[in-house]
Amino acid sequence: PLHDALPILRRETSMRIEGRDVFDTIDGPVVIVANHTSHLDTAVLLTTLPLERQRKVTVGAAADYFFDAWWRAIGSALVFATFPIERHGQGLSDTPAKLIADGWSILMFPEGTRSPDGWTRRFRPGAAALALAHDIPIVPVAIRGSFAAMPRGRGWPKPGRPPVHVRYGRPIRPRDGENTLALNGRLAAAVAALLDEDATDWYAAARRAATGSTPPSSGPNVANWRRVWESSAGPASRRDRPKAWR
Repeated sequence: PLHDALPILRRETSMRIEGRDVFDTIDGPVVIVANHTSHLDTAVLLTTLPLERQRKVTVGAAADYFFDAWWRAIGSALVFATFPIERHGQGLSDTPAKLIADGWSILMFPEGTRSPDGWTRRFRPGAAALALAHDIPIVPVAIRGSFAAMPRGRGWPKPGRPPVHVRYGRPIRPRDGENTLALNGRLAAAVAALLDEDATDWYAAARRAATGSTPPSSGPNVANWRRVWESSAGPASRRDRPKAWR
């Protein structure tokens, strides 16, 4: 089903993918973590991973949403190889540990649910705890444009092939003596820096990240309608961007 989904995504959206070569430096399972604003996000990530990663990746999905009805549980498990995660403080089951031991990578959305306005929410520590417990790297990912392409309430992307950008970042490896809170903070900062990089350019974003001045991915402190309005604009496509020459 994933192979069938990519042509559909490319037909319905203008996909732009950056940074997949980060997987060339990683052997074995990883935790893949991204911001989450749309039901498009899972399909976008699973179909843009390198092919060898697509063959053995599973998705942590909210138990109280995707597994509350048998038809939804079966559908998500068959299409996206999901397993349930409790998002109300009950912690992780032993399922992720078994999957990692068997060589599977795990995709997680640490916000726990889709953003209602396109900006990130607080990252929950499950992904960081999993990486620490099994000493495996985390690959941060920034997704821009999926909220504008298919916000809450829509079952299909908007017409006109809206742009969706996927940017993979360098792996984050647990440090000696690092706790879950510290690793989770580094993870959130990495996703914010990738979002900044995609919105601007690598050099400017790298300088801001080095000085701790990356714009917060949680967005501006303004009225909710303005937050939604800004996210609904989506990223500029390549043809919309001004050329560097005249």
